[in-house]
Amino acid sequence: MAEKIAVLGAGSWGSTLANMLIENGHSVMLWARNQKQVDRLNTEHRNPEYMKDLVYSDQLVATTDMRAAVKDAAVILIVIPTKGLRQVAKQLDQLLGELQQQPLIIHATKGLEQNTYKRPSEMLKEEIAPEHRRGIVVLSGPSHAEDVAIKDMTAVTAASTEIDNAKEVQKLFSNSYFRVYTNDDVIGAEFGAALKNIIAIGAGALQGLGYHDNARAALITRGLAEIRRLGVAFGANPLTFIGLSGVGDLVVTATSKNSRNWRAGYQLGQGQKLADVIENMGMVIEGVYTTKAAYELSRKRQVKMPITEALYEVLYSGKDIKDAISQLMSRDLTSEIE
Repeated sequence: MAEKIAVLGAGSWGSTLANMLIENGHSVMLWARNQKQVDRLNTEHRNPEYMKDLVYSDQLVATTDMRAAVKDAAVILIVIPTKGLRQVAKQLDQLLGELQQQPLIIHATKGLEQNTYKRPSEMLKEEIAPEHRRGIVVLSGPSHAEDVAIKDMTAVTAASTEIDNAKEVQKLFSNSYFRVYTNDDVIGAEFGAALKNIIAIGAGALQGLGYHDNARAALITRGLAEIRRLGVAFGANPLTFIGLSGVGDLVVTATSKNSRNWRAGYQLGQGQKLADVIENMGMVIEGVYTTKAAYELSRKRQVKMPITEALYEVLYSGKDIKDAISQLMSRDLTSEIE
């Protein structure tokens, strides 16, 4: 049955998912702050700053009016960068109270909040009152917008502590090229989604420095080990990290030029300054901010994350990347199995 779905966030992923949901037979309103972007989506059906080649459905309606977007929506999909998520959630909570609605909230945000180290679902729970939502579901996995836009086969996870909500999301999004699995491990799904961006920066940096497949495979494998360590310390299921929101998302993000985190790392490996990389990217590089949050969090919890620590020193202390790699490779020898 078709439902009205509001999508908050018109970047590459938000706008692509909105377009796909229309193809799945749903009524969708897409909210963005930028009036020029909204006008172009409504008149030209294009979003060139984010998705250069995609022509959107003429049934997609974009608006800068969040009230209009969420009014009568049974489901609200939030695709907002981590640093802006809390502000949007506060605005949404006020509107839902005024409209007396209780939609299902889905988020596809991948990161950790600075200073508080909160996961996206924790921020949403804090800002959106229980009486204003039916539940919260995480949508995560190996899914570049560019590939979904051309209907490349994609598999992701819908994670929720209430499995019926995850199953609802599964039905809303699944089609012939986009397959959704369910999981009840929200903690694991969100830690996997956030921390893989750190490793992707490292993978890009290695390639920028001229390293090859062996180095990338080693980084991804050992990166997954420390992602799992931190997640498990917070109660995640270890098996989640060998699933789509764990190793799946890590592999695609750490090996693809479609990943802005990989591209940022590559530019750093080529010798560019971090400030220039951020300015030139034009989009949020979640991994840069997640590196700081994860580094601080790991120290608080006394979890060993040597790759994250090395990247933190490169990004925030100006350490030379080659020196950081040398120190990683000369650490005390240890067992692979913990």
